[in-house]
Order: sequence, then C-alpha cells, then structure tokens
Amino acid sequence: MTELVITVDVSAAEPPYEQVRAQLAGLIGAGALAEGDRLPTVRALAADLGIAVNTVARAYKELEAEGLVTTGRRAGTVVAPGGHATDTALHRSAAAYATSAARAGLSDSAAIDLVRAALREARA
Repeated sequence: MTELVITVDVSAAEPPYEQVRAQLAGLIGAGALAEGDRLPTVRALAADLGIAVNTVARAYKELEAEGLVTTGRRAGTVVAPGGHATDTALHRSAAAYATSAARAGLSDSAAIDLVRAALREARA
C-alpha cells in the first residue's frame, strides 16, 4: 500500500472529517490508492493524525457512501473496485450547483431547466 500523506488543519473552516475524506478521495481518484488497497484502521489513522476516532470513522463512512471504499469485518476498509472518480466529481459538481441555485432563490424547476438547457448545449 502507498504511504498515506494526510494532514488535518484543525483551525480550518472545513471540518476535519471532510479534510480526511477529501484527501483519501483524491488519492483514490488519482490512482495513488488502487483497488484492493487497505486503508489504515480507524484507530490507527486517528492516532496518527491526532484526531478523534469518530472523526476518521465518519470520513470512512462518507467514502463508503460514495462507493470509493468497502468495509468488511476481516478485510478492514479497502479501496472499492471500479472507477468511481468521475461519479464522485459529478456528484460534487451537482451538489455545488444545487447549493448555488438555492442561494440564488431559484425554484427546483428553474434550476432543473437550466441543467437541461446545459445538457442540450453540451450534446449539440
């Protein structure tokens, strides 16, 4: 397994679990962590980073929800098979768009209409 280089800035606005999740997702997306690579145990990574066990556990749960890792009793947490980096990137883009649309006061239907128009342009 590749040596993990993960850092957490506790003074950052981004929560520590999200910092861990984002860095691991980036390593998986870049191929630095390959299918089947085992991640450190939750306790070991928490100790290495000097953060709470629950913080790392949440990061791992988020990665599992994204389909980037799987967790089994005996196998621990391993990088999941398949290329999920594109799906993850698109999900994040969609979430950022939804947040922007909501902040701008767009209705759901208006926001979706904008996406449909953009898709038509992209396919033309």
